[in-house]
Amino acid sequence: MDATRSDPVFLAEMVHATIEAGATTVNIPDTVGYAIPSDFHRLIRYLFEHVPSINRAVISVHCHNDLGLAVANSIAAIEAGARQVECTVNGIGERAGNTAMEEVVMAVKTRGDLFNVRTGVNTKQIMQTSRLLTNITGVSVQPNKAIVGGNAFAHESGIHQDGLLKHAMTYEIMKPEDVGISKSTLVLGKHSGRHAVLDRLTSLGFQLGQDELDRFFRLFKALADSKKEVFDEDLMVLVGESIFREEKQRRYKVENVQISTGMFSPPMALVTIKDHERGNSEMFEVAHGNGGVDAGVTAVKRITGSAARIESFNLVAITGGSDAVAEVHVTVVEEYEGREIKAFGSAANIDVSIAGIHSFVDGLNKLEYMKIAGQHRQGLLNGMGNGKV
Repeated sequence: MDATRSDPVFLAEMVHATIEAGATTVNIPDTVGYAIPSDFHRLIRYLFEHVPSINRAVISVHCHNDLGLAVANSIAAIEAGARQVECTVNGIGERAGNTAMEEVVMAVKTRGDLFNVRTGVNTKQIMQTSRLLTNITGVSVQPNKAIVGGNAFAHESGIHQDGLLKHAMTYEIMKPEDVGISKSTLVLGKHSGRHAVLDRLTSLGFQLGQDELDRFFRLFKALADSKKEVFDEDLMVLVGESIFREEKQRRYKVENVQISTGMFSPPMALVTIKDHERGNSEMFEVAHGNGGVDAGVTAVKRITGSAARIESFNLVAITGGSDAVAEVHVTVVEEYEGREIKAFGSAANIDVSIAGIHSFVDGLNKLEYMKIAGQHRQGLLNGMGNGKV
């Protein structure tokens, strides 16, 4: 039961007697996780050298992870001649757990030049099996867990990302596809270089001109300095911020806003919009809503036919007093070609409702140019700035 703390001579006698009695598999357990790799290797070799009948049975090992050495001890036992490893998916088990199946399997597969053995495990099912177990048990895998952790194939360092894009094996000893992961993850952050960011933009379907890229990277670095990881949604917003045009070239321009509201009457807004792509024709719409901003946004959506929505709405009073200038910042979201795109919109006005409506239109304009970039159109025009009233 606790072979690693047993007398080796006595243990060899017990293994021999067990095999003589007909056993075809004999397990050598490190039940309390006491062994270290050199000790365990020496013990297994001792058995092979002192048990006359040992070649008539498969020597198995069962290691616990109390010292964090379960996998290392199992690998050492394989080197010494063991041909069965008792292990568990994700290394789950009593106390600190057991030998992690996925780690042993991939160690044997990756370093086949040393072991000259194989497992017969379909490694492409490893990640799916790991996630299945997580769903069943409710026990999450730590992000930095080898093979199946969320960061196992994630790279943030700019040098690493650049090398990985040029030749994956530069910084990866295993293919993520071999364990059932579609591809490596380039974690974008303050250490990321232009190569990795450009690759992610391309994968998201964006192609920016040089001026737009320069503005994009300035915004990206500023954002990356303030948060640990930059996600795809963040990149989409930055694209909208970096592709800006002159006021006269923006697709939508708010010509007029009239709002009527009261304690006992539903808020109503009349909005007039000029559409640059429709020959600067003016269109107006009247709509009700839960407040002036909601009514105005509803009117704008009817005019433009947009299905965009405001995901977040932030209000800042720039000056003091009841006549303070209000600055509104919104995040506008829209479904486009099967994916969700986002853009920031901003505007300032003494009237909060008017500022909110202008900020929404500012976000719509940025979404329009994100769509242009996403379609890889050539000759992107320069400039689209923050909303101004």
